[in-house]
Amino acid sequence: MNVTFRPHWLLALALPLALIACGSSEPDQRAAFKQFLQTRVVDKPGVRVPHPTADESKSFGDYAAQYAVITDFSSEMDASIKPLGNLVQKTAVRSLNDVIAHRDDLKTVQSGLNDMGAQLKQSQAKADGAHTQLKQPEDLKVVYDKAYDKVVSVPATTFLQVLPQINAAMDSTLKVADYLDAHKAQIEINGPVVKVQDPKVQAELNTLLQDLNTQAKNVQQAQSRMQAVMLGR
Repeated sequence: MNVTFRPHWLLALALPLALIACGSSEPDQRAAFKQFLQTRVVDKPGVRVPHPTADESKSFGDYAAQYAVITDFSSEMDASIKPLGNLVQKTAVRSLNDVIAHRDDLKTVQSGLNDMGAQLKQSQAKADGAHTQLKQPEDLKVVYDKAYDKVVSVPATTFLQVLPQINAAMDSTLKVADYLDAHKAQIEINGPVVKVQDPKVQAELNTLLQDLNTQAKNVQQAQSRMQAVMLGR
């Protein structure tokens, strides 16, 4: 009778080798990551930064850390601009009485806008620095760069272009408020009706109001541009 002897240590060695062979290879991980970026980010309208499921992240392998560069920036941008809606609503002016009433609020909002801009620039710089350090095969780099540009570079740049226009509108509003305060003895405001006794004061006030109307239109256009970027319209 022939007896085949197989040491136990050979069996123990064979098992981990088999387990390793069953894991995802780098090409499979890259393919899964590329497909996710293309179909869930690049091909979708607007700025969408979906969070992968646990299984999806596992399928990306080490590339999951590269997607974190995008999601981390998205979270930081959301946090930095979240107060904007409340700030703008708080300082909405529909009459000269509103301009006077919100004078101090406008100064507070301007400070908040400057902080938003500084935070966003810092977040973008951090993301850009991490982006340039990524090691990627060329086929992945092409898709990743498209996704990065769409959900990081474009919205950040657009928002940073919008902020100065909002600030300019705030400046114009404050100029009107300061002028009304300095000439309150010559200006009578009753709801929508404004009476000015001095023609010179009336002309100067009209000039300030025309500039304010221009700045308000610029803000509306800027907000529309931002909305188009975010929603893909």
